[in-house]
Amino acid sequence: MARALNITQKTAWFMNHRIRFSLGIGPGNKLSGQVEVDETFIGGKARNIHEDRRERVITDTGGKDKSTVLGILERGSKTVGGKVRTKVVGNTKKSTLQAEVRDHVLAGSALFTDFLKSHEGLDEFQNGVVDHAVEYARGDVHTNGLENFWSLLKRGLKGTYVSVEPFLFRYLDEQAFRYNNRVGFEDKDRFDLAVRQIIGKRLTFDQLTGKAENIHSLSERPL
Repeated sequence: MARALNITQKTAWFMNHRIRFSLGIGPGNKLSGQVEVDETFIGGKARNIHEDRRERVITDTGGKDKSTVLGILERGSKTVGGKVRTKVVGNTKKSTLQAEVRDHVLAGSALFTDFLKSHEGLDEFQNGVVDHAVEYARGDVHTNGLENFWSLLKRGLKGTYVSVEPFLFRYLDEQAFRYNNRVGFEDKDRFDLAVRQIIGKRLTFDQLTGKAENIHSLSERPL
C-alpha cells in the first residue's frame, strides 16, 4: 500500500488499522439455529523464533504462550452464508468460555462443540459434542465450519504480516468481515459496505499506539 499510494509505511500501517477498525462487528442480536463454538491459538511457531529469544518466550507446550481466540459461528446455507464472531480471550476456562457463549447465543439453539471439558454444563442449549480424537463429524455434529474459518484466518496471517500483536483482534475483525460478507456479495458491494461502516468511527494515532489510551482497553471490544 505504501508503494502503491506513494506514502510512508507508517502512514500505510495507520491507514490499514483505521480500515480494520471500521470493520469491527458490534454486539448485534444473539446467534441462533445451529451454532458452532471452537477455540484456536494464534502465535509464531517456535522453530521460527531465534534460539536466544525462544528460551524466554516459550515456557510451556500447547497454546500457553499464544493468544487464545474464541469463535462462534451461526451456520448458514448456500444462499445465506453463515455468520462468525471472534474474540481474543484470556484463557479456555469454563467460566470464561461459557459466559461468552451465553452472551452471544440464544438459549435453545443447537450448539456444537469439541470435547473440551470447559463446554460441559451449557444445559440451556441442545449441545452436540464431537471428540476429535475419535471422529471429526457425526452427521450435523461437527465444528468444520469454524475449522474452515481458522484455516482461512491463519493462511491470511501467515506470510502477510510480520507481527499482529497487540492488534490481533483487528485482524480477526477483518477476516470476519470478509467471511460474513462473502455469499451474495461482489467486491464492490463489500467495498461499499466497508465505506459506510466508517461513518462515526474515529481512531487516532495516539489511541492506536497506546499513548492516549491504554492499548488493552482498545482490544477489549464486544464479541
